[in-house]
Amino acid sequence: MNEGFMGTGVALVTPFDSNKKIDFTALEKIVNHVINGGVEHLVVLGTTGESATLDKEEKEAVVKAVVEINKGRRSVVVGMGGNSTHQVVHTIEKTDFTGIDAILSVAPYYNKPSQEGIFEHFAAIAKASPVPVVLYNVPGRTASNISATTAVRLAEKYPNIIGVKEASGNFQQIMQIIKDKPDHFNVISGDDSFTVPMIHLGAKGVISVVANSHPKGYSRMVRAALEGNRDRANTLQFSFLDLIQALFEEGSPAGVKATLELMGLCKRHVRLPLTPASDKLIGKLKELIHIPEYS
Repeated sequence: MNEGFMGTGVALVTPFDSNKKIDFTALEKIVNHVINGGVEHLVVLGTTGESATLDKEEKEAVVKAVVEINKGRRSVVVGMGGNSTHQVVHTIEKTDFTGIDAILSVAPYYNKPSQEGIFEHFAAIAKASPVPVVLYNVPGRTASNISATTAVRLAEKYPNIIGVKEASGNFQQIMQIIKDKPDHFNVISGDDSFTVPMIHLGAKGVISVVANSHPKGYSRMVRAALEGNRDRANTLQFSFLDLIQALFEEGSPAGVKATLELMGLCKRHVRLPLTPASDKLIGKLKELIHIPEYS
């Protein structure tokens, strides 16, 4: 797996202004904030980026802006997934991949395909994609689990499928993938609370929500874990637990956007059907936002 996709990736928020239009000035602030904080790659148009609420033109504008702001400093991964294989492949074929280093593709949601259907879906994506593909397994959102057998089968058949962002919370499944996977394929944590234990088991990094607000401390934690400094990594993971829980208390990205607002990086606006963080949650975040030494 390309080293540019190991370590800490950040699932970038898409900031909005008071009219719910994309706030490109805030987006620039956030991209520079996370790069200066030490993350290894940027993930655009994921769940945290509210991609489900963006139209085609907005998605293209966000990707273009991130690529231009990044100026080649970090690897850029773009979310391209859906529950219509034909539409995902069509999107890939029509995309200008200048400045894009990989795609992150979520398991097809809602229609609950069989494992064979999931395999054929990602096979079509792998054949169409001019850049490496990272699978995204998040059954809690998709009602569609990529089994360990299917993930390994895809990795063995398609060398450009280079990893899986695992957010199933199923450690038996995660360990099975790590045990059986080919060398070019890596497991990446998709859950901020489980990152260090997953790295201890053999995962190679994370695509993180909390790294939007706390890139320095979170990337330090990931590096400590990857370097085998278990005690320091564990201490850092524990220091983030209460904040991570609060960030997801009222849904994501409402919590992390509220945190970024407290930091002066963007406003907490989200698009329906999401709603912004409550005053109660903001009060809690004010108490948790300062993580001594590690933020």
